[in-house]
Amino acid sequence: MASALYVVIDLIGILRFEGYSPTSQTVSELIAIDAPSRPLIVPLMLLYSVLWMAFGIGLWRSASLHRGLRVTGALLASREVLGAAITLFAPIHLRGIEATATDSIHGILTGVAGAFVLVAMGFAAGALGKPFLIFTIVTMVAVPVCGTLAFRYASRFETNLPTPWMGAWERISIYAYLLWAAVLAIGLLR
Repeated sequence: MASALYVVIDLIGILRFEGYSPTSQTVSELIAIDAPSRPLIVPLMLLYSVLWMAFGIGLWRSASLHRGLRVTGALLASREVLGAAITLFAPIHLRGIEATATDSIHGILTGVAGAFVLVAMGFAAGALGKPFLIFTIVTMVAVPVCGTLAFRYASRFETNLPTPWMGAWERISIYAYLLWAAVLAIGLLR
């Protein structure tokens, strides 16, 4: 459910931000200080985080016999505590505005949250059999590779230069994780 909500939030944010390009602009710009999409997107992102925390806690509590899934649940819930903190307390500034500490904190916490995701995937990899293991490995490669391809535009972002494909690479990274999580959730229902 949270994965689908994220896609809807992204689409709403794109539509609310005139001139926004999802291929060249980051998701974080949708919640940036003074972004036209921020007032609507922040509450939706917090709802997304609450759903993820609930999933993580539920996974942790229900997977008493599978240590890897318990760790995954704890990491996913913790990742979303960071996600909510980033949304509320560490938004970036719009392009062309001088960066402050919140921009730096945003980047650091986003990196930590990404590490939580990869470790969570690693602990869950063997939970649903060989096909899920292979899917998890592919996703564990795709997420940081695409994230790195997006991050290579960071200096251009900071200097308000064009960042073609930054948003596309970031979204591939995010959506790969969201797809993985949806597959995990569906697999656990069986």
